[in-house]
Amino acid sequence: MIKSVEIPDEFEEKPRLLGFVCENDAYPALDTAGLNRRKYSAFIRFIPVRCLGSVNTVWIADALSAGFDGILLVGCRSGDDYQCHFIRGSELMGTRSENIREKLKQLALEEERVRLEELAITDYDRLPQIVNEFAEQIDEIGMNPFKM
Repeated sequence: MIKSVEIPDEFEEKPRLLGFVCENDAYPALDTAGLNRRKYSAFIRFIPVRCLGSVNTVWIADALSAGFDGILLVGCRSGDDYQCHFIRGSELMGTRSENIREKLKQLALEEERVRLEELAITDYDRLPQIVNEFAEQIDEIGMNPFKM
């Protein structure tokens, strides 16, 4: 799915963002936001995953090296009100974030290009705001140097 997303070249001056979203909370929240006509950046493409804990560093590195300008990871809420359907998926992704930072350093990219967010299915009002803030942040950082 990552390879099938069309990435504009560097001359189009459009960022391309990728979102990996948990299919149990984040994706339904995204769907609800759409049904309620909440607006968010048109430059993001979402890929639903069974659990955010299943996303590995290789997928993120492949997406960035293919030219994606930023990766947004959205999973179930952790903490006292833990809601992950796969026990500790979001928590696992939180611990993998150190590996992701290391991979970004290897690729000579900014840490801000990958962002991890946790939300409940009822947080559909927050999701467009999260996406738009991330799109603005990537716009400030600039295009991915791997974009061809």
